[in-house]
Amino acid sequence: MKYRHLPGTDLDLSEVGFGVWTVSTGWWGNIDEADGVRLLQEAVEQGVTLFDTADTYGEGYGEEILAKALANQRHNIVIGTKFGYDFHDSTPRVGHQERPQRFEPQFIRDACEQSLRRLRTEYIDLYQLHNPRLDTIEKDEVFETLEDLVREGKVRHYATALGPDIGWFEEGEASMRHRKVRAMQIIYSILEQEPARRFFPIAEEEEIGLISRVPHASEVLTNKYDQPPEFDPSDHRAHRKKEWLDQALKKANMVKFLAEDTGRTLAQSAIKFCLAQPSIVSILPNITGMEELTEYTSSSETPALSSEELEKLDNLWQEGFYLEEATTAVEGEG
Repeated sequence: MKYRHLPGTDLDLSEVGFGVWTVSTGWWGNIDEADGVRLLQEAVEQGVTLFDTADTYGEGYGEEILAKALANQRHNIVIGTKFGYDFHDSTPRVGHQERPQRFEPQFIRDACEQSLRRLRTEYIDLYQLHNPRLDTIEKDEVFETLEDLVREGKVRHYATALGPDIGWFEEGEASMRHRKVRAMQIIYSILEQEPARRFFPIAEEEEIGLISRVPHASEVLTNKYDQPPEFDPSDHRAHRKKEWLDQALKKANMVKFLAEDTGRTLAQSAIKFCLAQPSIVSILPNITGMEELTEYTSSSETPALSSEELEKLDNLWQEGFYLEEATTAVEGEG
């Protein structure tokens, strides 16, 4: 494993991190607790230091399982958790519909205390606003509260996690330019490059580290399937439109050259593509088993994409992969 420094902090993050949502929500296939704990523990053995979770994952379970697995590793890992969704709200929820959001100062304080308790820790390394809208980022009281939590030692650094789907450029720009967050989580892959490409120069200028999730575009860039599969309705991938999957698989066929006599699998190449951006400090692939864990974490040691490969990928992107675009309104992970 290789590591990258998070600008403006004393944190070094593993190039490949672990998104705890896969072992705590059932949204990416069901994983029982014992297997989830083993995966998290093995991730540390393979050099992972960044573990990204949220208070809303499993209504607190995403933090509890992390503590159960890695409480004795607290000073060897970087914990990022998120806040902003009121998962105690009793409003009926359909499928993966967003919960009500709350960012009042007292709600933030209460959420932080609850996360600290569930994580069994005295501090949170990266405390992230979970899918904030622009009006939230514009509220001084939100960031005054976060600054207070930093001064009190309960939070080391605050950040934003954009979503739940692709987009949110204004929110990202405001987070970096006006709120000077230390880190920002985005969606970025070979198949889904906007608005991430517009974030890169801002992040470099403002010296902010980006954390990139969904590098495999709903597993299309892993060679796991050649035809759109039928996902269980509870699976997050079931929300991808069939037209998107059809197009995505055609695009994936065009980038398989990345795994031909290169010393990388396609999945590893997808991770290396993201790491080619210097402003990205860590990648969060969706890890559900030991085989994936080993393949993804070893990406760090595989050959970097060559300038010729990157140029070819850029040409494919600029030309829309030479395909007529289908509907692209999709829901991202996290």
